[in-house]
Amino acid sequence: MAPVKFGVGQSVRRKEDDPLIRGKGRYTDDHSPGRELHGLMVRSPHAHAKFKIDAGAARAKPGVSEIFTHRDVRDLGTLPCLFELPDTKFKVPPYLILADGEVRHVGDAVAFVVAETIEQARDAVEALKIDWQPLPSVVGVKNAIQKNAPQVWADQPGNVLFDVSIGDKKAVDAAFAKAHAVAEIAIVNPRVVINYIETRAVVAEYDAKRDHLTLTLGSQGSHRIRDILCQNILKIPVDQMRVICPDVGGGFGTKLFPYREYALAAFAARKLRKSVKWVADRAEHFLGDAQGRDNVTTARMALGEDGKFLGMDVDLVADMGAYLSTFGPYIPYGGAGMLPGLYDFQAFYCRVRTVFTNTVPVDAYRGAGRPEASYVVERLADAAARKLGMTPDAIRRKNFIAPRAMPYTTATAKIYDSGDFAAHLKRAQEVANWKEFPKRAKAAKKLGLVRGIGLGSYVEVCGTMGEEAAEVRLDESGDVTVLIGTQSSGQGHLTAYAQIIADQFGIPPERVHMVQGDTDKVATGLGTGGSASIPTGGVSVQRATRKLGESLKQIAADALETGVADLEIGDGKVRVAGTDRSISFADLAKRPGVDPSKLSASETFTSADGTYPNGTHVAEVEIDPATGVIRVVNYVIVDDFGVTLNPLLLAGQVHGGTMQGIGQALMEQAVYDPADGQLVTGTFMDYALPRAADGPSIQFETSNVPCKTNPLGVKGAGEAGAVGSCPAVVNAIIDGLWREYQIGHIDMPATSERVWMAIAEQQKRHRL
Repeated sequence: MAPVKFGVGQSVRRKEDDPLIRGKGRYTDDHSPGRELHGLMVRSPHAHAKFKIDAGAARAKPGVSEIFTHRDVRDLGTLPCLFELPDTKFKVPPYLILADGEVRHVGDAVAFVVAETIEQARDAVEALKIDWQPLPSVVGVKNAIQKNAPQVWADQPGNVLFDVSIGDKKAVDAAFAKAHAVAEIAIVNPRVVINYIETRAVVAEYDAKRDHLTLTLGSQGSHRIRDILCQNILKIPVDQMRVICPDVGGGFGTKLFPYREYALAAFAARKLRKSVKWVADRAEHFLGDAQGRDNVTTARMALGEDGKFLGMDVDLVADMGAYLSTFGPYIPYGGAGMLPGLYDFQAFYCRVRTVFTNTVPVDAYRGAGRPEASYVVERLADAAARKLGMTPDAIRRKNFIAPRAMPYTTATAKIYDSGDFAAHLKRAQEVANWKEFPKRAKAAKKLGLVRGIGLGSYVEVCGTMGEEAAEVRLDESGDVTVLIGTQSSGQGHLTAYAQIIADQFGIPPERVHMVQGDTDKVATGLGTGGSASIPTGGVSVQRATRKLGESLKQIAADALETGVADLEIGDGKVRVAGTDRSISFADLAKRPGVDPSKLSASETFTSADGTYPNGTHVAEVEIDPATGVIRVVNYVIVDDFGVTLNPLLLAGQVHGGTMQGIGQALMEQAVYDPADGQLVTGTFMDYALPRAADGPSIQFETSNVPCKTNPLGVKGAGEAGAVGSCPAVVNAIIDGLWREYQIGHIDMPATSERVWMAIAEQQKRHRL
């Protein structure tokens, strides 16, 4: 029996934190092979332009090893888009490693300079002669689909990649024909820049004798990066490249993809036969890394007289940017599958259009389509409540899928296996003291402030990355090492896996070690994305640990001269049950004649249907009408994650995701100048991120219903905070604005300026 202190369900502190807080972390920029060359990307200052480049003078600058343009890398493959649409063909434009005579967004890559020092590389960039011929550009999906809009790609008419539908249009039309009332919203989910602490970097080393590359980089999955670079771009066998991911300082989806710089560093190292290092600065990150969200949506709900949701009709237009990033087109399409939310209605229809603009490509960001879907349906639920004169909690209860209906198949063919949605709504309202809110609103009004309270009841799907394998190995010391293809970027995987192993072997976390992010040491791996690490990787670890335990019992049975059935494992030993006769793991590992293969075990797991975490966020805000400043004064979350593996890790995940959602709701937005396509918010001087002072003290608890499709019972938690927070915060703002000023709409980010202007305009209309 594993010690309760270390097992699943306990608040074990993260064992990976000690070296990190002592400055002993090892990130990509810390890696220096010695005498490496330094790479610098040359980027377009124009959103759309033809260009010619003359690198002659720049190549002659001191310390310059080479300057690569498209001509030098023209034989390389392109960055791939890994999404195919069922029953629909769409044309993927070439995402070249370096642009060939035409750029399509500010920051597009035109050359790669390699020099002995980064300062010499910068001097060479200044010496480049580039003849720019600006072309018309377009930003924003509404502008891009206008008649006669500038074309990002000449062979993509109307700038539309695909125009498809999901659901049953006839059923929806029938629902609206018999509706008592119709609620409608038109909303913007703004583009955001994903800012992790550690910017992207890569160090490429080349072994000429073996014709072998080693890339050290901060990614969310070493195997995926290696396979794409080798198979799609460099066109070399995968055994000619090793990818190592050391400590990774944040990812949020955006470090899952291959990028141009990885291929260029590898190509340069191979050609120059020297190590090449590239590290992005923050300004380059804003222009070179995939961005997130950016949807414009119109949604309507057909309503019965009793408040029932009869049907939902959605028109969604998503901005892809200038190129298709790895999973870019899947994000809005896959997210649309979650638009029905927690509600029981079968008439659903959604038109999904993906559009090119002259901007940085868009791809997965924490939640990847599910936060966008939750924001739509939860904003619409509040609009429906106002339309019928119902409270937002009452209309949700009226339409929630009941626990007795599980498993429930939604109108988009998602199968919810478990959950009690009314239960977490009720509990969240209790913790938030919902009933007493009118008193708090009245007290705030006496101080000249407006209070609002809002709900975000969400469901998302996660754990669908595919099959993950884990190997659990007994070391000579008696410690245990797990080798796995998931990749931690701050989530605490080592601690979580150690707890799963502790449940089986009863050893403390300090005796569990993890090997990850190394394609030479770990055979396969999906990487980390879509909250899949514990729902898939965790199950693989559990299964491999059990398998190893059975093998160790067989070895111990011989050593202790007893039957396997008489043995049990605990405290890092195998003992004869009911006696003091035992043998330690260390002695088992060193036992003469033991087959080494018996000291390790591998298992796999895949979740074809995924898991469906859900919950309710309650946000309470205070608005100063004189300035428009919003303060989040209370925040409550009650989530259903199936099973809690570690309450501390879980709270950290939820708090982090929630703060990212609050940031998007109140202040974050990537803004491009419609006249010339320049990224106006290209630095932290113009792009706001939430700080600790911008967030409330979050009250978080769980109302778990174990997942029936996952052996651990878990549902995944990494993205949930970002899924429920935006609608809760914006609904709270509109609640206050509606009560005081009859303002029923505001778009994210609800900045103080935007709120102040909405109030001023409404007051002006009333005066007129």
